[in-house]
Amino acid sequence: MSSTLKVFSPFDGSLIKELELQDANQVEKAIVTAKNLFDDRSKWIPKYERIEILERVVKIMESRVEELTKIAAEEGGKPYVDSKVEVLRAINGVKLAIENIGQLGGTEIPMGHTKSSANRMAFTMCEPIGVVVSVSAFNHPLNLTIHQTIPALAVGCPVIIKPASTTPLSCLNFVEILKEAGLPEGWCQAIVCGRNEAEKLVTDSRIGFFSFIGSGGVGWRLKSKLANGVHSALEHGGVAPVIVEPDAKIDEMLPLLAKGGFYHAGQVCVSVQRVFAHESICDEVANRLSKLAKNLKVGDPLSPETEVGPLITKGEVDRVEKWVNEAKENGGRILCGGNRISDFCFEPTVILNPPQNVEISQKEVFGPVVCVYSYKDRNEAIKLANSLPYSFQASVFTTNLDTAFDTLQKLKAAAVMVNDHTAFRVDWMPFGGREDSGIGVGGIPFSMEEMTAKKLMVFKSSVL
Repeated sequence: MSSTLKVFSPFDGSLIKELELQDANQVEKAIVTAKNLFDDRSKWIPKYERIEILERVVKIMESRVEELTKIAAEEGGKPYVDSKVEVLRAINGVKLAIENIGQLGGTEIPMGHTKSSANRMAFTMCEPIGVVVSVSAFNHPLNLTIHQTIPALAVGCPVIIKPASTTPLSCLNFVEILKEAGLPEGWCQAIVCGRNEAEKLVTDSRIGFFSFIGSGGVGWRLKSKLANGVHSALEHGGVAPVIVEPDAKIDEMLPLLAKGGFYHAGQVCVSVQRVFAHESICDEVANRLSKLAKNLKVGDPLSPETEVGPLITKGEVDRVEKWVNEAKENGGRILCGGNRISDFCFEPTVILNPPQNVEISQKEVFGPVVCVYSYKDRNEAIKLANSLPYSFQASVFTTNLDTAFDTLQKLKAAAVMVNDHTAFRVDWMPFGGREDSGIGVGGIPFSMEEMTAKKLMVFKSSVL
């Protein structure tokens, strides 16, 4: 008797769909299919055909924006307006891959400048790295699917993707779009399975590259079990810090902080979480940010008016509530929010000066909560910002160029935004964390490069 996966609405808990879980035999079949395609070069898809297939994918997606938006919003809980932005980003991601197929190549390695290298000419070339296995997260169900399948297909790698168990429908729908666009059978397979089967998939010695987006605990554990030689990219979370100097343009900054902190109910790996504001403006920043948060409309993600949707599960609401209460009990001032609205929604919350040793100051909240801390000396604020074992995106708000350069050099981060929120991203820029926040570089062109292997060709001839 086969087991099933029930997909529920994160807004009201209603059943959306029930899917059959794939067992170990089906996982094995998927691996064999992908490996056979990779091992038989006669079955590789030429570059021009990959481009033609992806161009058809773009046309299909552009004709179904509304459908794709509703699927993503219903299963993931991201508000309709933001889910539509996600769909448009996903379409642009496919376009980026098309553009970069013709840009990815090797280089000449100089020879002849030593006696031992005389009469030789050398070049590198890019080859697909092997079977790609991707394990995805819930918070951007369509766009993450794009980021974890399209770069692989663009460079010629067969790919197997396991979507998040809470949001598999966007992924399954996209795989069908690929088939409709003419992608040959087996080149992109979606696996909906349990934990044991997923681990078998990831740790199999026949894969060449492992792409993971999700929690650090799971990602690092799976990486430790990879077969020898398997390359990987892990994208985990951060506890994004923001430094606000007294000369910051507060009127321009506050809407950015509100968007960066409460977009998708804070369920973004680079959401604004810790705002360090100079003591001369801290109260103003905190109070005005709380007023913006109070006015955000929380509710049904399918409503075009909704600005903040639900958390992905009731358990996440319970956790966020516990962390907020701990901060309050230990001296943090709740300026707005602080309460659950339902089993699935939590109020946008601003906390002033919670202690540094409570959970919400130490870990990624992944919920609609922003903490504001007062500081006297910027270097002390930077020290606090750098004190956690995360390193992803950070930001500084100042009109002083020297202050901006000094701060961005000192902040421990893979990327620093100046006068913008920490959640800024476009899909052609490098994106990825360091330390506990991950390893490897995302972004469509950068993922494409990571999913290739360089092969060196050396020609020897007496006429060279």
